[in-house]
Amino acid sequence: MKARELMSAQPACCTPDDSIQEAARLMRDGDCGCVPVVENKRDNRLLGVITDRDIACRCTAEGKGPETPVSHTMSQNPKCCGPDDDVEVVERIMAAEQVRRVPVVDARGCCVGIIAQADLAVNERAASDSEVGRVVERISEPAHAPGPARGGNGR
Repeated sequence: MKARELMSAQPACCTPDDSIQEAARLMRDGDCGCVPVVENKRDNRLLGVITDRDIACRCTAEGKGPETPVSHTMSQNPKCCGPDDDVEVVERIMAAEQVRRVPVVDARGCCVGIIAQADLAVNERAASDSEVGRVVERISEPAHAPGPARGGNGR
């Protein structure tokens, strides 16, 4: 199965200049825990991602307010896959990077979708139960380097 068959296409995106509050609203309205951060909403060139965990650990826990720019809290340069990559590539990225979501970018680096761990779990053609279990186990291992330098565990 290819990434394009599994991804949520055209996810809501924010820019580095948007506020944390706007990113949180996008998460609420889209019922998701991760929003791609793009250079601008016209091209959707991916710069990073912001997660609910980033907001909790890098913003709220540090005493930063809702008007804090996304650029101060986002995780930069996330590992991505292409729309024609096999699902096994997505699984390897999730396990190696200990992330629960993988952006899907086209040849120009523009965000065209996102794949969540749940997408693997609910699509029986994507991965077997044992494969999903192995990915979840690897994602959930304690991080080797704590804190924001690694981007944090749980993205």
